[in-house]
Amino acid sequence: MSSWQKQLEKSIIHPRDIPVRFIDGAGALARITDAYPMRVNPYFLSLIKKKGDPIWKQVIPDEQEFRDTICMTDPLNEENLSPVPNLVHKYPDRALFLVSSECAVYCRFCTRKRKVGTDRMKVSRETVREGLNYLRKTTEIRDVLLSGGDPLLLTDEYLQWILEALRRIKTIEIIRIHTRVPCALPMRVTTRLVRMLKKFHPLYINIHFNHPDEITAEAAKACGRLADNGFPLGGQTVLLRGVNNSAATMKQLMHRLLQIRVRPYYLFQADMTRGTNHFRTSIEEGLAIMKTLIGHTSGLAVPAYTVDAPGGGGKIPLTPDYVKRLDSELIFENYCGVTCSYGNVVY
Repeated sequence: MSSWQKQLEKSIIHPRDIPVRFIDGAGALARITDAYPMRVNPYFLSLIKKKGDPIWKQVIPDEQEFRDTICMTDPLNEENLSPVPNLVHKYPDRALFLVSSECAVYCRFCTRKRKVGTDRMKVSRETVREGLNYLRKTTEIRDVLLSGGDPLLLTDEYLQWILEALRRIKTIEIIRIHTRVPCALPMRVTTRLVRMLKKFHPLYINIHFNHPDEITAEAAKACGRLADNGFPLGGQTVLLRGVNNSAATMKQLMHRLLQIRVRPYYLFQADMTRGTNHFRTSIEEGLAIMKTLIGHTSGLAVPAYTVDAPGGGGKIPLTPDYVKRLDSELIFENYCGVTCSYGNVVY
């Protein structure tokens, strides 16, 4: 058994097994994990410094998950946008293909917390075949995102089978893998895995990081192994109350991602997923954070701040308002601290 498989085998899956220094009592949390499963592997557990810190909040169950009466079970309407099981066709030329039902850690803010890691999410070779058949028939789809669960928790052989089948579909130009593994279980990124993935270039890998403390020597090594072998790496982050909703934390995270060759790609407003309302911030708070990045650090370090519209409306980019309309003239604020005119436009 490999080291990453041993990590998974030793994962905490019940509140009673959480170290006492990180929890007061496990009894009240058991009913939460009955509904929303728990998995914290030893590596990710080792990143927790104290109870209530940003890593702790992401993976330790909280009674607030059962007090949420605002958010929705399926906020992105994925079930109704799935023409076949585990394949979401929301955008004309793209498809989200769910090929795994498990993750290295179960994040308490997960969009699919209703089903990931439970028997409510049935992913099998048969469902994957159904998805592949749909992709063959639907020739307008040119971009496929592999997600789940986490595709990198599949065996090398099974993932290779999926990628080979996708590459045989001539209308598919782009394959992306969305994963948290290099962050949450970096020892899974083996030389053997990377050697296999290299056969399927161009292959884009988007990695989920939420806090600077997740960028360890192990995570940097995993990302470096991927980058060295030609994989473009994008960073995806969810804006989470009590985890990263401060300008200083976000800027540090974006800078550290660049240092390990992960280009910040998306900063997501947290989805309105049932059981996650305590993580959600206001959009105004997110825009204020973006203002501290835009123009104050390298453009490479500025992700696209985006909200995935409830009901399946798709991703909507959000940007700070730098432009005001006054008396039918455009005023560009804070431009070198002066106002100057050019033609009919005021800068």
